[in-house]
Amino acid sequence: MSKLHTTARAALAAALLGGASLAMAPLAVAQEKTVMVGGAAMYPSKNIVENAVNSKDHTTLVAAVKAAGLVDTLSGKGPFTVFAPTNEAFAKLPAGTVDTLVKPENKAMLTKILTYHVVAGKMGAADLMKAIKDGGGKATLKTVEGENLTAAQVGSGIELTDAKGGKSKVTIADGNHSNGVIHVVDTVLMPKS
Repeated sequence: MSKLHTTARAALAAALLGGASLAMAPLAVAQEKTVMVGGAAMYPSKNIVENAVNSKDHTTLVAAVKAAGLVDTLSGKGPFTVFAPTNEAFAKLPAGTVDTLVKPENKAMLTKILTYHVVAGKMGAADLMKAIKDGGGKATLKTVEGENLTAAQVGSGIELTDAKGGKSKVTIADGNHSNGVIHVVDTVLMPKS
C-alpha cells in the first residue's frame, strides 16, 4: 500500500471517527437533566451565557449583558447565581429605559443593574429556602454589585426584594449551568443608587 493510500485511509478514518464523536455529542447533551427556559433547554454542561442566548424570553437580558461587556465574566469559571429577568420584566420598566441603558455612555449604570442580579457562589432553590429558614423567614444575599437583596418564601416560591423595595418572584428555579445557576425572575431588580 502506498504512503498516499495510507494517508488517505487515515484521513478518512479520522473524518469518520470525528463525525461519530460529533454525532454522539448531541445525544450526551440530550441526556443531561435540564430545565426549559424560554423554549430552550438549559444544559448543565454549558455555561450561563451559552444557555441564555438560546432562551427566547431573555433576548433583552442577553443584549444588555453584551452592551455592558459582561459576556466574558458570565462565561467565566464562577460559580454564579443569576436572577435572570425576562423580556417581560424589562418591559415593565418605564418606556425608553432599556434603550437608554444600552447606550455606551450608560454602560456603568447598566453594569451596576446587571451585577445587582448576580450573587457569587451557586445557590439552588433548596439552598435559598434553607437560607430563608435559617434567617427566620428572610435571607440577605450580597450581590456582585455590592448591595444586598432580600429573599423570602412566599407560598411555595421565592420572592426577592431589592434595595428600593421592589419585589420580583422566581418563576423558574434551578437552571443549572457549568458555572452556576439561573433563577428566572419576573421583575428587574434595582440597586439603591
